[in-house]
Amino acid sequence: MRPSGPARRPPATPAAGGVLWRHDGQDLLIALVHRPRYDDWSLPKGKLHPGEHPLLAGVREVSEETGSRVRVGRRLSTVRYNLADAEKRVVYWAMQHVGGAHLPSQEVDQLSWLTPTEAQRRLTYPIDRGVLADFARLPADTTTVLLVRHAKAGKRSNFAGDDRLRPLEKIGRRQARDAVPVLAVFDPKRIFSADRVRCVQTVTPLSESLGIEVLIAPEFSDEAHLADPEPALARIRILSAEPGASVICSQGQAIPAILSDLGVSVPQTSSRKGSIWALSYANNAVIAADYYPRAMH
Repeated sequence: MRPSGPARRPPATPAAGGVLWRHDGQDLLIALVHRPRYDDWSLPKGKLHPGEHPLLAGVREVSEETGSRVRVGRRLSTVRYNLADAEKRVVYWAMQHVGGAHLPSQEVDQLSWLTPTEAQRRLTYPIDRGVLADFARLPADTTTVLLVRHAKAGKRSNFAGDDRLRPLEKIGRRQARDAVPVLAVFDPKRIFSADRVRCVQTVTPLSESLGIEVLIAPEFSDEAHLADPEPALARIRILSAEPGASVICSQGQAIPAILSDLGVSVPQTSSRKGSIWALSYANNAVIAADYYPRAMH
């Protein structure tokens, strides 16, 4: 009989949460939750449901624990820590409180709004203080530009007509539907699309869900950007100064080129079909660029 080796630890338990913030006059305040089961003060977080996208899980958990409706901003730290028999992996986002109120429960009996300095002192765990420090190193007030590559539309060689009219295939239509809840948590106010049927179809489910018209922006097509990148960049500069988030559906050559022009480092494997780049702007500059390769986990 071969001697047994050390027991293999199970995969890390995935969880998600947020640094929930709001303004009170000139003061920036952070929400901390008290959990009576542990008698601790922490950032709101919780485990993912099976198949749940981490971002949607983070929004759900923050809402359940604090009662807040939120607008998502940049992605923050991912932390790991050991439990009794496993490891937990938690990814956090900046989340602005836009409404709602906390109701005490068995899980969270108290919520406190504190300045960042007060919150650092109140937090029970050093790992939470690290996440809060990551949040505090950049401005809280940001605007978001979401660059969406159109979903799957089949092979160009298999479409006999004008390529501008090539529609999404079945899996692409599903990708477009799946993207709606992910894009919606950024609280979009405007939706733009390159003048390609597949691009318009990719953001149509979002348009119908939010009641926002899709505006056609030819400058975001591959051909237009290759001919002259400045119109697309000029449009993004304008949108980055507007309150709320803007969604732009574009193509596989234009998006990496736009990101490069904006100073964002782009891996060769990025910008797959149906993927999302969330650009966070403050003071007319990109301060964070978060890549979501797919809308579903």
